[in-house]
Amino acid sequence: MSFTLDAIDRRIVSLLIEDGRMSSAEMTRRIGHVSERTVRYRVDRLINSGVIRVGAVVMPQAVGFTVVGDVFVDVAPGKLEGVAAQLVGLPTVSYVAGSVGENDLSVQVYARDTEELLQFVNEVVGNVPGVTRTKLAMVPWKLKDVYEWQVPSETAEERRATD
Repeated sequence: MSFTLDAIDRRIVSLLIEDGRMSSAEMTRRIGHVSERTVRYRVDRLINSGVIRVGAVVMPQAVGFTVVGDVFVDVAPGKLEGVAAQLVGLPTVSYVAGSVGENDLSVQVYARDTEELLQFVNEVVGNVPGVTRTKLAMVPWKLKDVYEWQVPSETAEERRATD
């Protein structure tokens, strides 16, 4: 089931992305035309409905993991779920997703240096039972991450409905 966000919900989400510890009083001040009680209610509703999740985001670079690689993984037939589960359990892996097209899985990995990244891909990922091939793409910089994603003010479906 989809949750519909109005302009106030979107603004609250945007403010929490800016500062996840922002108080209801500060959000009320910045939004301008709602009560603090309304803001608290809406934050709780956004959390309880699964629209937002509150927690800490570790910045890998701040703790020495400055090299990022995207690993594209091919998997033997019938082994996809098992390989994915193993990769999800590895601590330096930040992202695992199934993909459609050239590769079966897309995996993002953080390492302290290039040598550590190459060793991880070749000796750890490459040796997971069911992995048939890996392809590494170095990521020299990230411009946006998932925790910075904003709800569009208007979806494609909403635009079609008004055309």
